[in-house]
Amino acid sequence: MAYTKSPDALNNLTPEQHYVTQQNGTERPFTGKYNDHKEPGIYVDIVSGEPLFASSAKFESGCGWPSFTKPIEPAHIQELNDTSHGMVRTEVRSTHGDSHLGHVFPDGPKEHGGLRYCINSASLRFIHRNDMEAEGYGAYLDQVEDVT
Repeated sequence: MAYTKSPDALNNLTPEQHYVTQQNGTERPFTGKYNDHKEPGIYVDIVSGEPLFASSAKFESGCGWPSFTKPIEPAHIQELNDTSHGMVRTEVRSTHGDSHLGHVFPDGPKEHGGLRYCINSASLRFIHRNDMEAEGYGAYLDQVEDVT
């Protein structure tokens, strides 16, 4: 599957999705639709569709944004130095869509590697486990917990 940033994809973004992904914005904490989301599946870049995170790596961090311990496909994530807002952080961007996703911090669960990928819901599209095969993401089913 080819993952690209197309004019059509950009035209279909809501104003908040555009602000977050294209202007390095941040949604307000505890307002994103995936903050408390617990269904099995994967989260893909809202712009390019590239797979980013699996629900099995999602955890409740209390920070106000969806948090993950690791990317589903490390090659689809870029980590860049970010010194904006008077802070030193590591920005997380999608490789093919070049979407701003959020930031990664070294305060995640130690038993899962110690990282916390703090990601804006506005940069993501969720694909339920039951729909992954039909949408072309069947190769990632082994990274998603079974439906109970």
